[in-house]
Amino acid sequence: MKITKTIGSVNAVTLADILFHKTKRTELFLQLPQDQRIELLGAVTKHVKKEILTHSPDEDLINILEAVGPDEATDMLQLLSRHKREHVLQLLSKDVKDSLSVLLEFDPDTAAGLMTLDYIQVDASDNIANVAKKFRQHEKKTGRPPIILVMRENKLAGFLPGHELGFAAKSELIGKYVKRIPSISYAASHDEVIQLFKAHPHGKVAVLNDANDVLGIIYSDDVLRIMHDQGASSLYDFAGVSAEESVTDGAKTKVKFRYKWLIINLATGFLAAFTVGQFESTISKYVLLAVYMPIVAGMGGNAATQTLAVLVRGIALKQISLGTALKTLKNEVGAGFVNGLLNGFLVAFIVLIKDGDAKIAFILATAMIINLIVAAIFGTMVPLVMQKLGKDPAASATIFITTATDVLGFMAFLGIATLILT
Repeated sequence: MKITKTIGSVNAVTLADILFHKTKRTELFLQLPQDQRIELLGAVTKHVKKEILTHSPDEDLINILEAVGPDEATDMLQLLSRHKREHVLQLLSKDVKDSLSVLLEFDPDTAAGLMTLDYIQVDASDNIANVAKKFRQHEKKTGRPPIILVMRENKLAGFLPGHELGFAAKSELIGKYVKRIPSISYAASHDEVIQLFKAHPHGKVAVLNDANDVLGIIYSDDVLRIMHDQGASSLYDFAGVSAEESVTDGAKTKVKFRYKWLIINLATGFLAAFTVGQFESTISKYVLLAVYMPIVAGMGGNAATQTLAVLVRGIALKQISLGTALKTLKNEVGAGFVNGLLNGFLVAFIVLIKDGDAKIAFILATAMIINLIVAAIFGTMVPLVMQKLGKDPAASATIFITTATDVLGFMAFLGIATLILT
């Protein structure tokens, strides 16, 4: 079932009020027509969606749940408290309640948590007329066209494309029109589902239980939604911000989600400051060094972030692991060295023109080369080590990489300066 990612039909002012005025959010939401309510719920964050659904009257909530597909309705119900969820289930029509009760039994983080029940099962010996009749019955009952799954000896054989119902003769047997459909275990993780769709691009996958009986169908739209959510989560983690944080949250909520990361970064900042403090006498004699210190740290941090972004993407796509990292590490170090030479030459040239100090120019250029190599090494290895330890590489790697480029960059710059200038 497709989840809309944009909210084109909702008035921009109303949308802004719903997102940013927490006290008016549900009231304004309920003023929208049904189609715009559904469209908005498919695009806002879970935090906003949960608040709207929790405070919506039972009648409005039921109308929404019965208008969307079972998979979307299940996702919405899972945002509610257990008490409210059970209360709402009892108010739904029998068919919808039965479908949702089945889906709610499964772990939302598995393949079963992504599936929908919009399918019918027919036998390969059926003719087009009988299948068309079952198709119309399901569509009339649910308001949604089903996938036609074809069975042979009670096992999944494939699916019948819907257009064949209109082109084939009514008396024809459907067996010759059956197409292959991939399948996956109900207990498979979301990552396994994504990998299946990537390896074999198609529009749908059948979900099977341990006895290879059909439980449901996963559409490509649902997989795209999961990939979108995972991508957004990685971006949040990369910045040290919780994926549950929204732009509409108040200051108190934002502090709650961010303060731990900032405290850790503060501690690593003191480590960098301690490193600089060890060269206080050198800096006091050659004040010009202090002017160029931020360049060394900044370039190292930027280079490390570039490497980290490539590695996190490679990890997410299963292109690299700690055991296969040697070639990538060599390439990143080589790129870091060349970039260090280029940027080192440029900064040395500027120092010579501006300050006329050849020694400072040489020190800065050498430190630049060293720090970009450090950035390449730590930007490559830290996320892989974090993944091996079972930690999110995007969330945890940035602190260690920044610390390495700051501390080792300052140590290289000031250490070389101490050797040459004193």
